[in-house]
Amino acid sequence: MKILLIEDDEKTGSYIAKGLTTAGHVVDWLRDGRDGLAAGFGTSYDVIVVDRMIPTLDGLTIVKSLRGASIRTPVLFLTAMSSVDDRVAGLEAGGDDYLVKPFAFSELMARMNALVRRPPIATEKTKLRVGDLELDLIRRTAERAGTVLDLLPRELSLLELLMRNEGRVLTKTMLLERIWNFNFDPQSSVVETHISRLRAKIDKPFEFPLLHTVRNTGYTLHARR
Repeated sequence: MKILLIEDDEKTGSYIAKGLTTAGHVVDWLRDGRDGLAAGFGTSYDVIVVDRMIPTLDGLTIVKSLRGASIRTPVLFLTAMSSVDDRVAGLEAGGDDYLVKPFAFSELMARMNALVRRPPIATEKTKLRVGDLELDLIRRTAERAGTVLDLLPRELSLLELLMRNEGRVLTKTMLLERIWNFNFDPQSSVVETHISRLRAKIDKPFEFPLLHTVRNTGYTLHARR
């Protein structure tokens, strides 16, 4: 493993760095918070071990800054601050584990190995794309072939559901339940009306259709011609 150790205490830092190096790992040991943050930004590590109380920039600030920059390297806080509130603060700042001093080196290694074995956190999609159609889930806007589409909130919700189920046929019942929270009503034409409006906006001005009606079944969105 390649490890970033941010620890200002000489005795503790030397003990950890020597133990990790002896175990075959590569260690960058930094004693200053600002230097540690810069290293976290600029270098890829398998694990970061950081003390809470270090000069120029405290451990919580370092971890919050890394997480704010979408750096997901596992972080282990190693600190003498042992209260429940301290532990909670460390985890809420973005830490993955919290080990209190004094500690056993074998436990430190076991916790680091456990962090490395964890599967990476899946990144939540912020955009959906089908062919040349794109939906921005954050801004709640849609565009096709670079043209912004003027969609109403319900139309956006309907489009999102269809795009998340690209290629799958969604029945009228499914759409009523998911978008309108209705139980099936064979007399209701709300789905047909909204599908017609949505199709007019996302398909009619463009070269080929994306929204398709499957006779006697439902609707599907796909880019296959």
